[in-house]
Amino acid sequence: MKRLNGLVSHETWASLIGMLYLGLITNLLLLLTSLPLVVLLATTDPARSWPLLAVAAPLAAPGLAAAFRAFREHADAGRGEGGLGPVRAFGAGLRDTWRGALLIGAGVTVFVVVLLVDVRMLSATPAAVFTVPLLAVLAVLALAVGLLALVAIAEVPTARLRDVLRASAYLGLRRWYLTAISLAALAVQAAVFAAAPAIGLGLTASAVLYLAWTNTRYTLRPVLDLDLDETVRA
Repeated sequence: MKRLNGLVSHETWASLIGMLYLGLITNLLLLLTSLPLVVLLATTDPARSWPLLAVAAPLAAPGLAAAFRAFREHADAGRGEGGLGPVRAFGAGLRDTWRGALLIGAGVTVFVVVLLVDVRMLSATPAAVFTVPLLAVLAVLALAVGLLALVAIAEVPTARLRDVLRASAYLGLRRWYLTAISLAALAVQAAVFAAAPAIGLGLTASAVLYLAWTNTRYTLRPVLDLDLDETVRA
């Protein structure tokens, strides 16, 4: 142990412990703020309970935005720029973004539900070979815009929602490769949760969200520097 302590600096240990604490606290707070959705997913068949899931899904959006705020505060603290602790940062994120996050979550949920209903209706028609893939792509794009928008309001809570959505759609498509990585990571997390909910909620959720936040924050850099107050330019 002494030899290991000699190889690893005190700052490195502090950083590792801080990341572990951030992950555990974020997982716990995400569970609490997303409890209705988590309970429905764990206790019901999504194919039958999807109307209830559609109602509960937007309620989880403020927790996601708050987690992104906690990640930002932790990164600021690591650069010596102050920053709140995970619990206070999460609470500040909820306070500052819950209205916008609910609107974003509700909008994305309604859009995706409508598209999935259309997929179900059109799947048995001759046009399904063209329409179903198109509707599926639109659903994925809606999820991508929702993710970028939640990160954006966590970074700039005072930004107008119209500007946030426009910037998210534009930059999400322009930097599609980063968006694809974030969505792939979230898809893996969904698979982990489906197979082992305790691991998905207790261990991997914050790590996957941190990866998605890092990618998404980089995607949004051109407009974050402008505080999302100016029109997005090509």
